[in-house]
Amino acid sequence: MIGNIQLIAEVKTASPFGWRSSYSWEELFAIAATHGDLISIHTDPRWEGSMDLVRKARAQTDKPILAKGIHATDDDIARAIDAGADWALCVGRVPSVHADRCIIEPYTLAELVNIPSGLRALWNSRDLATGGRKRETFGEARALRAGWLCQASNLRTRDDIHPRAEAVLVGAHLPDFIASLG
Repeated sequence: MIGNIQLIAEVKTASPFGWRSSYSWEELFAIAATHGDLISIHTDPRWEGSMDLVRKARAQTDKPILAKGIHATDDDIARAIDAGADWALCVGRVPSVHADRCIIEPYTLAELVNIPSGLRALWNSRDLATGGRKRETFGEARALRAGWLCQASNLRTRDDIHPRAEAVLVGAHLPDFIASLG
């Protein structure tokens, strides 16, 4: 925890936007397992993820695991849970299975306001289509959503945390972010 904010530490080795980590999956997993309240494991091959990596992580930790991927179908959500994830990210929709074990990531603020208040939501400052930053900020998302909301992407240090976030998901800059915590 960072104060009262959960740290979702992401094991991320690459992105489809050309970024590649200088750390191995194993090195990033060790950092995430040491410092994260939850560990985020990619399931999408575009981010060098897979359900097998969720299984591998589950075998190495008792900490909660978030299966991070688009998970466009309910079958994808079920596979993530079956692979050992405690939580699954679901992008652009509310699934009809395991919704209580999903963190919903909307593409737009209009989608955010339609997520039921009892479910967890994530506001990603990165546009998943381009890799660039969205115009809309976490502060704008927070103003529209009273329920649990996670801040994601473009977090380099603790100074980037919005004070009204319930959680932060830190990926590409995880080692530097951890160092900033002192």
